[in-house]
Amino acid sequence: MRMYDIIHKKRDGGMLTREEIRFFVEGYTNGQIPDYQVSALLMAIFLNKMDRRETVDLTEAVMHSGDTVDLSSIAGIKVDKHSTGGVGDKTTILLGPMVAACGVPVAKMSGRGLGHTGGTLDKLESISGLRVEVSSEDFIRQVNEVGLAVIGQSKNIAPADKKLYGLRDVTATVDNVSLIAASVMSKKLAAGSDAIVLDVKVGSGAFVKTVDGAIELGQIMVDIGDGMGREVIAVVTGMDQPLGYAIGNALEVKEAIATLRGEGPQDLRELCLRLGGMMVFLGGKAKSPEEGSELVLDALRSGAALEKLKAFVAAQHGEVSQIDAPESLPGARIIEPVLSVRGGHIAHIQSDEVGISATILGAGRETLDSVIDHGAGIVLVKKVGDAVKQGEVLAYLHTNSDARLEEARERLLGAYQIQEEDVPLPKLIHAVVSKDGVVRY
Repeated sequence: MRMYDIIHKKRDGGMLTREEIRFFVEGYTNGQIPDYQVSALLMAIFLNKMDRRETVDLTEAVMHSGDTVDLSSIAGIKVDKHSTGGVGDKTTILLGPMVAACGVPVAKMSGRGLGHTGGTLDKLESISGLRVEVSSEDFIRQVNEVGLAVIGQSKNIAPADKKLYGLRDVTATVDNVSLIAASVMSKKLAAGSDAIVLDVKVGSGAFVKTVDGAIELGQIMVDIGDGMGREVIAVVTGMDQPLGYAIGNALEVKEAIATLRGEGPQDLRELCLRLGGMMVFLGGKAKSPEEGSELVLDALRSGAALEKLKAFVAAQHGEVSQIDAPESLPGARIIEPVLSVRGGHIAHIQSDEVGISATILGAGRETLDSVIDHGAGIVLVKKVGDAVKQGEVLAYLHTNSDARLEEARERLLGAYQIQEEDVPLPKLIHAVVSKDGVVRY
């Protein structure tokens, strides 16, 4: 088998066999096939697409390019959740405890942030002492004992994906639904859960900008899961403004704790109830997603979810007292208001610009070597639909260095669009995709 023939076949619109896909993935992972040939194949895939069977085969090949996690020694149906990335998305910190409190084990591997979206591990490390590097044995033991563990992804989980993504990023071949779906699902499937709920973000703060595009991506990922014997539901959710009010690591942990106490923002609470209900349903503890949402709501109201968060933090050596006293989490020396330059109603917030502003303040990474300031970030005061007067506070900037404060302020101001007319609230849930079809809202 020759790489040249595979490139030629896909260039002319042919369908690659399972063996051809496995050949190029294995060869590229072990260094036998050079970048320039894989770049040519990626462009051929980008232009001529892959069908469902090819996409499943690609996912499986990437999944098996490294280690896979065996969670069979954990009792019950293991359910994972994955978000395609958004600004202010702290749902894992809420969903893990909420779902685990309903008796569904959550064994989750998460990542770090790069660019305008934050990483769950960076947020959790705002809690003093909390460890995200845990041995496989301790990971499994913790899930069996506590019902929840969140750790860093093993470096040998789907190593082909890391190489392929790096190449896609510099060859303008990122934006292809089969390549995106295979990238996401190879890692999720390798992590060993029995069922997965996918939060597919759409809008200005998301990678996918249109609802139809997000539904297409969701359908492909559900098809991949079905093709590999896993239960998968994809929920298309809005990211035309940040989720909640807090953007930044410790700030988002504080907002998550407030939500578990019944004090958090409505959009964050609503989304977690919907996603959590689906996780509990797939975990076999509810007869429908709606019944699952009721069970999750009960765990929230009773305080069981908050207690589960404490148990999780304690198990991973974090300072539990910070959950009871969130004000002891890392903070910022400088807190500066951003004032509106005109009156009217908030029509739109360019979410990716808000995320970049938070990164400028120190909350995210601009390079892989960047050091995160866990206390930095932004707290919004006004969101879409709110009325605002000239000179009124739109948001507060939190940082421990004023070196780029004005740059962040200008960027955040530019993210806000204000108009005179009333503005309806943006839709939070656009669609749900399952193997039974698509339901739009």
